[in-house]
Amino acid sequence: MSKTAFLFAGQGAQSVGMGKDLAEAFPTARGLFDDARRVLGYDLPSICFEGPEPALTQTENAQPGIFLVSWVAMRLLQERVPSLQPDATAGLSLGEFTALAAAGAMSFEEGLTVTRLRGRFMQEACEATQGGMAAVIGLEEGPCREVCEATGVTLANLNCPGQIVISGAVERIPAAVEAAKARGAKKAIPLAVAGAYHSPLMASAQPRLAEALAGIRFQDPRVPVVSNVTALPHGAAGSISGVLVDQVTSSVRWEAGMRHLLAQGFTRFIELGPGTALTGFLRRIDKSAQAFNVCDVASLEETVQALGRNG
Repeated sequence: MSKTAFLFAGQGAQSVGMGKDLAEAFPTARGLFDDARRVLGYDLPSICFEGPEPALTQTENAQPGIFLVSWVAMRLLQERVPSLQPDATAGLSLGEFTALAAAGAMSFEEGLTVTRLRGRFMQEACEATQGGMAAVIGLEEGPCREVCEATGVTLANLNCPGQIVISGAVERIPAAVEAAKARGAKKAIPLAVAGAYHSPLMASAQPRLAEALAGIRFQDPRVPVVSNVTALPHGAAGSISGVLVDQVTSSVRWEAGMRHLLAQGFTRFIELGPGTALTGFLRRIDKSAQAFNVCDVASLEETVQALGRNG
């Protein structure tokens, strides 16, 4: 029997129109989008469906928007394949909140509310600092870590072999990019982002996020939920909040987390929500793993058919 992990996207996966065809096609989706309007008190679904893009890109809309569309995708897949239950979950940065909700550690309503607050706090931290990020392609972790130490930036995302994101003060990013190229990176490209995510420059968001998380009555996850900070499953309910606060300034150890699941015998991974970045990372980590995604009606149908063929 294959073991299945549900994967959930992080910020950057958003795109105008996400979730719209799901809402038009399925009553369950329409109901969840209506629930989101009620919980948040504003029309987030319309921002997801129609934009404008600058509004969707705002962190306090992008984060709950991705959470919402990812949740809808999961619910629709399980509606179509009632026997499908994850044996573990994981999510990239923001997606870790979706993964925890999917595992029953918090409710849909709590996840939606706290991701909006997290987005707001992180946006304000970005505005209070001058931060930037860059993608480094074709350089392994050791040399990239040396580049960071030499130039005063941080490893933000360890996504998959040969793809790392660095983060830090905006004036230090050009030197880090040039140093990475000098060490043999195939490419090193500054990213168009609001700030230095997953670096010490985000620290001002942490106490406010901790206060928001204190209002959530976390439950023990029903299945393992891989932490970005440790690349291992979260512990009991009482430890979850602290790890999520640490995550704001810690490196996202995505590749290590996926390797943990692979070592535990997971062979099937389903990415739920906008984009296909996590599927791409997985194929770079282990080409033999089965990878599916659900982001719209077409991909839902394809995944349902594939699961039917593969059992």
